[in-house]
Amino acid sequence: MARLNLEFPEDQFCYSTHLTVRVTDINAANHLGNDSMISMISEARARFLFDLRTADEPDTQTDQVGIIVTDLATTYRNEAHARDQLLFEVGVMDFNRYGGDITFRITRPADQALVAMAKSGFVFFSYERKQVVPMPEAFARKFPKVNWVDRGVAKAG
Repeated sequence: MARLNLEFPEDQFCYSTHLTVRVTDINAANHLGNDSMISMISEARARFLFDLRTADEPDTQTDQVGIIVTDLATTYRNEAHARDQLLFEVGVMDFNRYGGDITFRITRPADQALVAMAKSGFVFFSYERKQVVPMPEAFARKFPKVNWVDRGVAKAG
């Protein structure tokens, strides 16, 4: 089976946040466990989406539209250990009518080590209608340089 290779353009990342590896994130091999890395990626994604909102946007709790994750690919490059501070750089790419990809580069600033790369697919979802819905224009407008993947909808990026 072919190995997964995730590489993203340097200028693609538009947000960053720091997370510290907790003692409870360590596995039997004495390094950051896969399950904990996925939780940290989810936290970085949630911070990114929260900080992205502006006061003039509708409250997703009121209009019942949110983002759901459709897939996640992660590659690991170096171990991380308890109390390591990690930098999560976040970007978006490959938009389509309903969503796109959120990308992550995870490094350890103390020694500049690349710890992991990840790519998470997402779609917008109406909890009221229980179906995937088109990406809100307000969200798309925040990323004018993102390339659009043709999924039967003409959209300029």
